[in-house]
Amino acid sequence: MSQTSSYNVVCFGEILWDILPDKAVPGGAPMNVAYHLHRLGERPALLTRIGIDERGKELLTIMESMNLDTTFIQLDYELPTGIVHATPNEHGEMSYEIVAPAAWDNIQYDHDVETVVKNAEYFVFGSLATRNKQSKETLYKLLEIASSKVLDINLRQPFFTRESVEELLRKCDVVKMNISELELITGWFADYKSIEERIQLIQDRFNIRSIIVTMGADGAVVNFRGNYHRHNGYKVQVADTIGSGDSFLAAFLSSVLQNKSPEEALTFASGLGALVASKSGGWPAYNISDIDSVINNTQTIQ
Repeated sequence: MSQTSSYNVVCFGEILWDILPDKAVPGGAPMNVAYHLHRLGERPALLTRIGIDERGKELLTIMESMNLDTTFIQLDYELPTGIVHATPNEHGEMSYEIVAPAAWDNIQYDHDVETVVKNAEYFVFGSLATRNKQSKETLYKLLEIASSKVLDINLRQPFFTRESVEELLRKCDVVKMNISELELITGWFADYKSIEERIQLIQDRFNIRSIIVTMGADGAVVNFRGNYHRHNGYKVQVADTIGSGDSFLAAFLSSVLQNKSPEEALTFASGLGALVASKSGGWPAYNISDIDSVINNTQTIQ
């Protein structure tokens, strides 16, 4: 098996440091998804770019210490490694100031990148990667050749427009969003009340196979190939919400790759999302047994 055919998921986009009031933690949605896929036993490739500064070197050191693959992390000799100033509110929910420019704005296309994306079962990307011309051009080329395209939408002001979001929705097979993003996007077209109506609007309008909507403490809803599934979530003491939605997506994709049912995938994803929310930062250490403990020992929210 060649090096570029040994990955089953490619995560494309930002890698950065979340600068919290009391510390800095590694992050970026694609990095978070890749981290959790790796912990779940999958073979993710992370396609991103860092600077040659101390922050970039430290990211590589941390990833290598966790046996995370760094093959497709490009080095930029001009732009700095990305940072985000993250501030929690009283509920642990985060607000973000995403600093620009950053090295992940400058992801380059080459033959190895093309090959690894062609061979992967899933290609995960987000809207932030389109804020700069270079990374956007690379992303759009890769979307032409990727198999199953998963849009982890992550809308962050001021780095999106209605036009750019609609363009990405037309290019994906699966989309994951939170309830606020669902309400924002469907509000552009109509005034729907129910979640199911909003999901159906996006599926029909953009011809999307499956939609995953996370709702924080209220759980999640999934329309998987035309069938709705809902989970009420697990009650945990929230430390912060950094990476919780990313871990949810990773767990859902891992379950699908393992041919689990949508109900099993949703339960497992809800368990991991709750576990990560109960810990600080997007890269907490855990084992599968910790997820099982949340699922088996924690009551679902009524």
